Amino acid sequence: MNATDTIQKLVSLSKRRGFVFQSSEIYGGLKSAYDYGPLGVELKRNIASEWWKSIVHEREDVVGIDASIMMHPSVWKASGHLAGFSDPLVDCLNCKERFRADKQPKVEPGTETVWVKGGKSSGEKVKGVVGACGYVCPHCASSQLSDERQFNLMFRTSIGPVDPLDEFLNEVQGKGLSRQELRAKLEEAIRSSAIYLRPETAQAMFVQFNNVQQTMSMKVPFGIAQQGKSFRNEVTTEKFIFRTCEFEQMEMEFFCEPGTQKEWHTYWVQSRMDWWKRFANDKTAFRDRWHEESELAHYADACVDIEYRYPWGWDELEGVASRTDYDLTQHQKESGVKLSYFDQQKNDPTTGKPGVRYIPYVIEPAAGLTRACLAYLCDAYAEEEGTDAEGENKTRVLLKLHPKLAPYKAAVLPLLKKEGMPDVARKIVADFYKAGVNASFDEQQSIGKRYSRHDEIGTPYCLTVDHQTLTDQTVTIRDRDTTRQERISVDRALEVVKARINES
Repeated sequence: MNATDTIQKLVSLSKRRGFVFQSSEIYGGLKSAYDYGPLGVELKRNIASEWWKSIVHEREDVVGIDASIMMHPSVWKASGHLAGFSDPLVDCLNCKERFRADKQPKVEPGTETVWVKGGKSSGEKVKGVVGACGYVCPHCASSQLSDERQFNLMFRTSIGPVDPLDEFLNEVQGKGLSRQELRAKLEEAIRSSAIYLRPETAQAMFVQFNNVQQTMSMKVPFGIAQQGKSFRNEVTTEKFIFRTCEFEQMEMEFFCEPGTQKEWHTYWVQSRMDWWKRFANDKTAFRDRWHEESELAHYADACVDIEYRYPWGWDELEGVASRTDYDLTQHQKESGVKLSYFDQQKNDPTTGKPGVRYIPYVIEPAAGLTRACLAYLCDAYAEEEGTDAEGENKTRVLLKLHPKLAPYKAAVLPLLKKEGMPDVARKIVADFYKAGVNASFDEQQSIGKRYSRHDEIGTPYCLTVDHQTLTDQTVTIRDRDTTRQERISVDRALEVVKARINES
């Protein structure tokens, strides 16, 4: 199965079974925006819950926060996002599409290229040569391109009751200003009330360093974790939910003593890799890619991308960066507030006296939650050839999701809609609900079609209430991956399912 087929099948399954819908679909949709349906939101929440459990609940040295999406503009000035968070943007003058120049392979300047006028699938062919920039349009192969210009990725909005555009119009009306002068006046008017949707969740953990450390009496090394939405006005959105303008992150900033960052960086790379593999069928589909020195951000002394082998190839799932003391130092300079740590247990190397103050170094594991959903859907999707009850060849489509990630942990299926079977099934489901285990009561269509439906949405176990249940109080439990069935007591149904999930 090629990459395009796999993605198309996942997109189709996602809509058909309630995982992911196109946003605003009845109005034609909105590019790069998706809504997570009843099963998609369960999958996403389960992944996020397992991450939080691993990072926060199972450790003494990490605590969490949930910060505002909107922050003071000075945060983004200090972090460098206002000045440097941009990509080189190029417009194709033929098909009118835009693309990031730094993501396109270089072509030898002067190379002849041929494209169709207007970017159509057929029509008049045009010849040209590649310019000094060395790019051609990735959509239509045209060499007729605009000059590169920097495109800031942050979404800008305004806060407050006064519309800055009214102030701008009052200022420039009747003055006959040039385009450049108008632009400067407009920027000045907007700047007074401008705020930005956060392009990452990380900065809040830096600016809240003092509050978290002091209120929780945290000792270095310690971490601050956060999950939440971020927004980047991407030039190119692609590959279903892989790259979108609105996405969710799972990030942690781990503060450590300078000089120990290499040890902690290695630790977190391995820890995060182990976590990703824990819920995957194909553990070879994950790899770590260490950045070359030329790739490192100016503030980092090491960085590793944890990559997943998506249908189109290896791509980033999580970055684990050693960011030195850059972030706390920048916010300390911009705010004038000390963002340092005083260690009473160590001697100051300069004075030899007890107690030393320093700005901690930071290790940052930053994962994409929406990318994680896509990775685990790709990992789980399977097609198996077999025969149905009538002996005819049939392809079984299933999602081999890890039971802890599956939207439903069990489906309870009354064989018939009579003879009291639905009543028994509903009682079993009620026990699951009471225990906080998500389950599905399903009595629609034949039992075979119900098995197929739950295979396709990743439900690991199906419990069937049948005639024998009414006589001996047992049900059939069917395993999604093996299709093996066995009888268990109704009273032990919840216990058995929970035990198998915990053992997985």
